[in-house]
Amino acid sequence: MRNCLHSLSRALGWLLAGLMVTGLARAQVVASQSEFAQFEQMARDWVQPALASVTGPDGGGALRPEILFGSLDSRLKLTPCTHIEPYLPPGTRLWGRSRIGLRCLDGPVRWNVFLPVTVKAWGPGWVLKRPVPAGTVLVQDDAEMADMDWAEQPYAVLANPERWVGQQAAYALQPGQAIRQNMVRPVPAFGPGAQVRVSSVGPGFQVVVSGEALTAGIPGQSVRVRLNGGRIVTGTVRDGQTVDVRL
Repeated sequence: MRNCLHSLSRALGWLLAGLMVTGLARAQVVASQSEFAQFEQMARDWVQPALASVTGPDGGGALRPEILFGSLDSRLKLTPCTHIEPYLPPGTRLWGRSRIGLRCLDGPVRWNVFLPVTVKAWGPGWVLKRPVPAGTVLVQDDAEMADMDWAEQPYAVLANPERWVGQQAAYALQPGQAIRQNMVRPVPAFGPGAQVRVSSVGPGFQVVVSGEALTAGIPGQSVRVRLNGGRIVTGTVRDGQTVDVRL
């Protein structure tokens, strides 16, 4: 009787070990190419409605989105999952090179993977026709309208010519470049060493003194000025001759 129980115990032990090995093997199933394709289609179905009405800033109007999907790493080991949720990772936006998260919410293992995507946004914008040296003031004839990918770079496209005509080239610009926010800067109202009026206004009084600008002055931005007595103050450029200082 004792021998029979011992044999039965050994048999149950081997059976349990076999079940554990089988379960472990199932938990480490490598997702097939067809399953990867399903994951990618799920991400595509999730992201396309979000881009259906993409509009450009700065009066750019409606843009035509184009989505290019990358691939998941074929070496990934993903367990079966009955509920997969696509999501946009924190700090990520669907613009240019990006990624979409896919996470398992109901399965033996709660896995989380990222699918690379490239989002293009096609629309009209201003493209330079000729080289523009750094510091040159741009005129509208320097550029022409063309179809471009707004999302190719993170800097905003300046679709409204009022935003760049009369501005300086921040660096040497080349033909074919789309005019973007980082490419232009305001023309200084005065340069370093210019004599300016420093105006301070308070309750019931106004003081105006003379000073020398220590840096270039751009309307609406800060500038440092040395007063005739040697004191250095910081104020806001009002125009080509005046700096406002708050007391």
